[in-house]
Amino acid sequence: MGGVRELTAPFVAPAPCGVAVRDRLKHLTPQDEMVLRAVGVHQGALASRDLRARCADGLEHSAGTWASRKRDLTAQSSSRIAGAITKATHDQWALARRCQAAHIRNLEAGIGTLRHRLSLPIGARGTKRAAGGYRSKGEWFHKSRRLAVLEARHDAAVRDRQAGRVRVVRGGKRLLNTRHHLVDAHLTQEQWRERWEAERWFIAADGESGKRFGNETIRVTPDGEVSIKLPAPLAHLADAKHGRYTLTSTVAFAHRGQEWADRITANRAVAYRIHLDVDRRRWYLTASWQRPVVQTMPLATARARGMIGVDTNADHFAAYRLDRHGNPVGDPHRFGYDLSGTADHRDAQIRHALTRLINWAKQAGVAAIAIEDLDFTAEKTREKHGRRKRFRQLISGIPTGRLKARLVSMAAEQGLGIVAVDPAYTSLWGAQHWQKPLATPHRRMSRHDAAGIAIGRRALGHPVRRRTAPPPHDRSDRAGHRTAQAGPGVRGREGTRPPATDHAPRDVPPNGTRKRQPSASKTVRDAPSTHRWVQDSLMHTG
Repeated sequence: MGGVRELTAPFVAPAPCGVAVRDRLKHLTPQDEMVLRAVGVHQGALASRDLRARCADGLEHSAGTWASRKRDLTAQSSSRIAGAITKATHDQWALARRCQAAHIRNLEAGIGTLRHRLSLPIGARGTKRAAGGYRSKGEWFHKSRRLAVLEARHDAAVRDRQAGRVRVVRGGKRLLNTRHHLVDAHLTQEQWRERWEAERWFIAADGESGKRFGNETIRVTPDGEVSIKLPAPLAHLADAKHGRYTLTSTVAFAHRGQEWADRITANRAVAYRIHLDVDRRRWYLTASWQRPVVQTMPLATARARGMIGVDTNADHFAAYRLDRHGNPVGDPHRFGYDLSGTADHRDAQIRHALTRLINWAKQAGVAAIAIEDLDFTAEKTREKHGRRKRFRQLISGIPTGRLKARLVSMAAEQGLGIVAVDPAYTSLWGAQHWQKPLATPHRRMSRHDAAGIAIGRRALGHPVRRRTAPPPHDRSDRAGHRTAQAGPGVRGREGTRPPATDHAPRDVPPNGTRKRQPSASKTVRDAPSTHRWVQDSLMHTG
């Protein structure tokens, strides 16, 4: 097929190797909250200074500078707290470098698109693969100015990257910019300040295998008792031995509680983080640990019992079940969600939709779920989609990264695999080959439902198109089988088929004994040997 790009092969997404659970710290006394705030403020200031020092080092960073920073922090806290702060600093700096590289790639894509369109005559028509020229001289002029702006931004970003310079905001850039729009955010200056300070606190500790209950800095016993190793300047606030402070609140992890208890009983590493939800005025403790790497389900095993193809959209998942030969089974399923509102609301909507999808997959008895390997990183720019502002907002609103991470982790807990496929042409080819044939008076098919079938067939290793061309010689299938989903050696490909479910309204519905299957010819020559002739008696009339 001319103009069709080469498709990447489907693969089984690896299962997550990290686990995190959270519980609320209830019934804290004012003294407990005062100690937690003091620890957060002190260690947050140390983390801010360490991040500033790391950014100043840039590409000149080495093991020696790391050790020097850790020694300086140890004198003001402890060796373990200093190690946790420096590790968090390095992770944040590495994330900033990755974001900087992605920003440069995005600028390069926009510059390439602008240069191409500006080189075309005004009003030149575009193609499916490349946009055409601009519509007017005024638009051409404004886009030429934007090209100059993007080139200046690109040069500045490249210079920063070559010099090892990154820009990081502890507490978040979005919250920082909210300070200039307090009326729109419905916040007062005091409320914003409280959120800003809480986000910049640092009350976290990495786990240590072999130590008591897997963590020496923030220790949680099997009974749920929480104690914190205070930094040196706050040691006078301790109420237990060895400079520790014990909270009056206890925790009990309802989710994965037994797994957590097994780890701390065996003194295996568990990392903890304490944070304050300013809106709810609640304190939370998050425990996290790593699991051993699990072998990914083989692709042949994922295909053995069929698959469910899922098409991701702005407001719902369109799912269709397919057997191992690529045939659609039953009716399409849609799992809706609402991505408007706050981030917590959007996250809850995604989790609820994925829960319903996984429950249906378990009931259907499939081994895996097929989904597109979506990545809109370079597909939502103004230069690519031009005036299609609503479409840019649409694809920007789909949380592709969070969706994939949640689906993989939730499916792994239920023993399901996730097969990622190339998203190219799934909606186009699905609508072309599957939307109309599967539409009946009792079944409505959309492009999204048909795209789910295309995704499932691609994950199963079958072509998207429904059937191959008829045999070239005659109708006896001399040149091979007509279907594209069953090979010549597959048993049962010409056997009994399940009852039809898309019969006309006035037809007699099929039962368990009436099935469509190959029947013998009705000609005299091909009559079956068991045929018997019966002559009815004549009626006598007087």
